[in-house]
Amino acid sequence: MCDQIKIALVDDEQLILEGVKMLLSKEKNFSVTMMANNGNSFLENLETCAEEDFPDIALVDVQMQPMNGFELVEILKDKYPDLKIIILSSHYKTSVLGYMVKLGVSAFLPKNSDKKLFIEAISRVFENGIFFTTEDHEMLLSYMNNTSKKKSLFSMDGDLSEREKDVVKLICQEFTNHEIAEKLFISPRTVESHRQRAIEKIGAKNTVGIVIYAIVNNIYSPA
Repeated sequence: MCDQIKIALVDDEQLILEGVKMLLSKEKNFSVTMMANNGNSFLENLETCAEEDFPDIALVDVQMQPMNGFELVEILKDKYPDLKIIILSSHYKTSVLGYMVKLGVSAFLPKNSDKKLFIEAISRVFENGIFFTTEDHEMLLSYMNNTSKKKSLFSMDGDLSEREKDVVKLICQEFTNHEIAEKLFISPRTVESHRQRAIEKIGAKNTVGIVIYAIVNNIYSPA
């Protein structure tokens, strides 16, 4: 991991912003480089942000005005696809989880999460692009029991090859491209090629979509 994970906080409650900033400031690898109390301000800040201060991860609240978290995430994923997003919400429901998965969010945390989980989620998202708890997996499986919802997340363009499935399984276990290459005796560039083809076939936006697809189609089990 690099020396500093640059984090942006977006929440319309000032006490939440200050509290989360204080919590993160105690972690030597974390640096809060940006705070905003609404989506419009955050987008303006990103446009004028110096490259060295641009956040790696944005922690975004769902219930904000005038732009809610859903609208903000859609814009962020379009304009800044490499920005990893963690949703912080008091409304931790299956329907919200499913919608956020479709948008390509990296993690979902209730606002009453304990500090250990909070820190772990940020670290995992930075390292691997995704973090799901056991509860997340259970909620997603419940969401996918609805056939129409399942189909709404994926638009398959061809089946995955056996090698692509091998790569997908290891992605789900949060191995890096280099680690996957060593395990499968192929080059990291070939791993990235398989990863990209899997994303295109699945119709996923990013690694989050790969993991969800693998769980739903019994390619990978989190248990």
